[in-house]
Amino acid sequence: MTSLRSIQGGNAQRLVASRLPFHFSKLQDPESLIRRVLESSKRAGDFKTATKAHARIITCGYWAKPPLSASLVSAYVRCHQIGLAERVVHHVLSWCRNLLTLNIFLRDLLSAGQCGVARKLFDKMPERDVVTWNSMIGGLTRNGRFHDALASFRDMLALDVEPDGFTFASVFTSCARVGFLSHALWAHGLMIEKKIEPHFILNAALIDMYARCGKIQVAREIFDSIQRGDVSVWNSMINGLAIHGHARDAITVFSDMEREKVSPDSITFVGILTACSRCGLVEEGRMYFDSMRSRYSIQPEIQHYGAMVDLLARAGSVDEAYAMIKEMPTKPDAAIWRTLLSSCRVFKRSRLGEVAIANIPRRKSGDYVLLSNTYCSLTRWDSAAKTRNLMTRKGVGKNCGKSWIELAGEIHQFRSGDRSHRETEALYEALDELIKRTKMAGFVPSMELVLMDVADEEKEENLNFHSEKLAVAYGVLKSSPGSEIVVLKNLRICYDCHCWIKLVSRILIRTIVVRDRLRFHQFEGGLCSCDDYW
Repeated sequence: MTSLRSIQGGNAQRLVASRLPFHFSKLQDPESLIRRVLESSKRAGDFKTATKAHARIITCGYWAKPPLSASLVSAYVRCHQIGLAERVVHHVLSWCRNLLTLNIFLRDLLSAGQCGVARKLFDKMPERDVVTWNSMIGGLTRNGRFHDALASFRDMLALDVEPDGFTFASVFTSCARVGFLSHALWAHGLMIEKKIEPHFILNAALIDMYARCGKIQVAREIFDSIQRGDVSVWNSMINGLAIHGHARDAITVFSDMEREKVSPDSITFVGILTACSRCGLVEEGRMYFDSMRSRYSIQPEIQHYGAMVDLLARAGSVDEAYAMIKEMPTKPDAAIWRTLLSSCRVFKRSRLGEVAIANIPRRKSGDYVLLSNTYCSLTRWDSAAKTRNLMTRKGVGKNCGKSWIELAGEIHQFRSGDRSHRETEALYEALDELIKRTKMAGFVPSMELVLMDVADEEKEENLNFHSEKLAVAYGVLKSSPGSEIVVLKNLRICYDCHCWIKLVSRILIRTIVVRDRLRFHQFEGGLCSCDDYW
């Protein structure tokens, strides 16, 4: 196997002569070709081609070009050559002391998704400025490393590096995705303390943060109090209302946007179509989808088609949703087929579900579970068993439901049937008491949702220990009467838990908020803000 030393030493010319294609050296723009070769080798995991490009970078003297070095690192990581990737970083550090160049290299590594290697570069940089920290925090945020981004922000503060508005924009986005209000209040309070002047990017992130942390009223107050000349601010408000299921309010904001002569963009229409989907406003959704092209000359992208498929399929128009998928000008992605598959389970369309799963590349556990559950809902136990056996043969495990609750600054996580918590005994006593009280109030478990051919007693026990029930019970156990309980969940809330929490909110006279994978549910007085449509 070719080593980095052989590429960087006297063998580089030999490697170029023996391995690179003839036309490589004939092009007038070798830098552009190297970049394309690296992208190709990364996609294919082709280590041999990556070494060819590496040799050419050396012979052409392109080490001072951060984008090429970052692409090379990314290619080596994709080829499972972590050691070589880290040596490239070390080599760049060995000759480069220019902060601007290193900042660009760091940014490009993070843009390529190489967070681990980027962190090693960051830790070894001889100096850092606010741009360095912003690149690190923003890159971690864009790559879904929200807790790491917040940890880096705390490190930045501990070293007395003053954040700016761009820092806080990334921090607000991470707080939004983490979803706990205490994080949002801390970050917002710090921004005010630092006297950071808000700009439209910061305002948009602030609105999004409060909306995703469950405080849509606060988000609306901020929106109403600021200048709204930029479309991103309107998009944050519309999307925030959409995830809370306030479709009519989202439509009103869109109308205000038109009246104030702010032109919507493609993101605006993703938000408004999502809002229509969450509340089953099919005709309104069709109207907005058509107006994108006819009124605003915005061509629908795959996200818009996905929102329309979701809208139609949720409303029961499964065949129309499938027809739209077949007529799409671009190839539908896995998310669209999963949307159709989910509706096939709800509306018991097993044959169409088989079509959907056949079109999903790199199937995940949830895809097989949805199809299996569709068979179970039709009591086709043999087909369901075959699907589960196929999961076992492929080594695909079922995604575990997880829920989180924050109390007194501490985050408590629960899995379905979890008994690892330090207060497990008290937790299950509280849950048993709530189950007894809800049954006395008329609650009947939805045992048909436990789609297994087992006894009813086993089905009921399975339902009782869902992660959101454990989190709610712990919230009741540890919080004062009348206070709001906020739970976050990684999957969609199930019908049984939804009905159960509605009843708990009525019995205890408490507001319970659950943010699941798609939206917010606010339970109060035995009702839910979603009007039982989710």
